[in-house]
Amino acid sequence: MSPLSESAQSELLTLCRNSLQEFLKHGTKDCQESNSPELLERRGVFVTLRTHGELRGCIGVPEPLSPLFQAAQECALSAARCDPRFSPMTEVELPDVKVEISVLSPVETIENIDSIVIGVHGLLLIHQGRRGLLLPQVPVEHGWDRERFLEQLCRKAKCEPRTAYSFSTPSPTAMDSVLWVIITVDTLGSTRSTTA
Repeated sequence: MSPLSESAQSELLTLCRNSLQEFLKHGTKDCQESNSPELLERRGVFVTLRTHGELRGCIGVPEPLSPLFQAAQECALSAARCDPRFSPMTEVELPDVKVEISVLSPVETIENIDSIVIGVHGLLLIHQGRRGLLLPQVPVEHGWDRERFLEQLCRKAKCEPRTAYSFSTPSPTAMDSVLWVIITVDTLGSTRSTTA
C-alpha cells in the first residue's frame, strides 16, 4: 500500500480534528463520512495525542478492520477518553493538543532480527494469547537499539525478554508506518500540519 496523498492526509486530519472537537465540546460521537478512495481503504491506524510534548493518549487498531476515515476518528476519540493510563481529556485541553496519526502498512512476519530497521519498523508480538505493539517512533524517542526495542516489546506483551529472539514460537511481525502527521488545534480551530 502506498502512502496517502496530501489531499487524503489533509482530509483525514480534518475529520479527526472535527470529531475530537465535537466530542469534547458537545459529547457527540459523530463519525464524519468520506468519499476519498484512499480513506475508504481498510487500514490499520494509531492516533497519539500529546499536550505540551507529553503523551496524553494513544489508541490504535493494527488490523485493517474498518475504512481508514472511520478507524482514525474512532481512535482519536478513544485516545482522548478511553486510554486507561490517563484521565479523560477535557475541552479545556483542546488548544494544546497535538495529534499524530500513524497509518500502517500490512504486517509482515520477520524472518531475521537483522531486518528490523529502527525508526522504520514498528513491531507486533503475539504469543500465547498476549500481544505487544510498539510503533516505529518509540525506539527513536527513547534511544533504543534493536535489542532494547525487542526487550521492551516483550515487556509490553508480558513475555520473557528472550521470547522475541525465538522466531519459531512466536512470530513477531513488522509494520511500516507509512504516514506521520502532526496537527495542532489552536483556539480558533485552525489546523497546522506537517508530515515527516
